[in-house]
Parts: sequence; structure tokens; C-alpha cells
Amino acid sequence: MTGTRPRVVLMGPPGSGKTTVGTILARKLSVAFRDTDADVERTAGKPVADIFVTDGEPHFRELEREAVTTALATHDGVLALGGGAVMDAHTQSALAGYVSDGGTVVFLDVSLAHAAPRVGFNQARPLLVGNPRARWAELMEARRPTYERLATLRVLSDARTAHEVAAEIHQEVQP
Repeated sequence: MTGTRPRVVLMGPPGSGKTTVGTILARKLSVAFRDTDADVERTAGKPVADIFVTDGEPHFRELEREAVTTALATHDGVLALGGGAVMDAHTQSALAGYVSDGGTVVFLDVSLAHAAPRVGFNQARPLLVGNPRARWAELMEARRPTYERLATLRVLSDARTAHEVAAEIHQEVQP
């Protein structure tokens, strides 16, 4: 293991609890929490939804790829990736390298029934426009094989509190 790298990387669909669980887990591990969506918003100077509308998804994905690459190389805490970040080939390669260097990638899995109330499908989520439940199911169907392939640990967050999920991950990543 060389250089700085995250202690844990969290990935999963909207509503899986990446930010909430990540914040709790970071406290348990006494490290910082970082969210690549927040990094993208800081870089662009506007919310993710606005980037999609004004600049388009390809521009967002470019900013996201840069944010993930930078965070994997410089952040030593808990890192949460945007739900679609793992669909980028460069990000997949970077995560594979992180794992081969001993890193932990957690797939926070969640069913639509449990994600829906968490996400609040009436919020501004650019990829869920139209029929949000159907779009979420389509995105998850497309992304699940990648989440499963990249993960070193899968944790189901259905019917569990964020504290329970964070405690399970914490137990798994202790030396």
C-alpha cells in the first residue's frame, strides 16, 4: 500500500444511505467524510441538477470522473461516490486498482421499496425525471452488475438504520 487512499469507499444507488452511513462510519473510524457529488458541486459552483440542465450529463460525468480520481488519490477517510460514477470505465479501473492495493469498496444495496421514502422521488434528481420509480428500477438494473463486480463487501440497508449499517461496515473494516 502506497500513498494516501480512502479507508472505505461507499457506492450504491440513490436512497442506499451513502451520505448518512458514510458520515456515521467516518465518525466511528475517526476520519473525514467526503462525497464526490459535493466535490463536483464545489468545482462547478452549482448543484448537480443544475449541471445536468445547463451543461448536460456528459459534462457532469467528466467532472465526476475527475472528482473520483482526485479523491481516490488524496482522501484518507470515508469516500461516497455518486450513484452513477461506477459506470465510467476510468472510474472502474481506478477502483480496481484501489481494491488491488487493499482498499475496501462497499456496495450499499437497497430495494426500491426502501429507497423510495429515503430519496423522496419528488426531489430534483435529474436521472429520475418522468416516472421516478421506474427510472430508479431501470438504473439499478443497469448498475447492479457493476456494483456487485466492484464491491469487496455488500451490505443491505433495507429496514435498517444508518447506525446499524455503519456498525456492520465498521466491524468488517477493523484490522
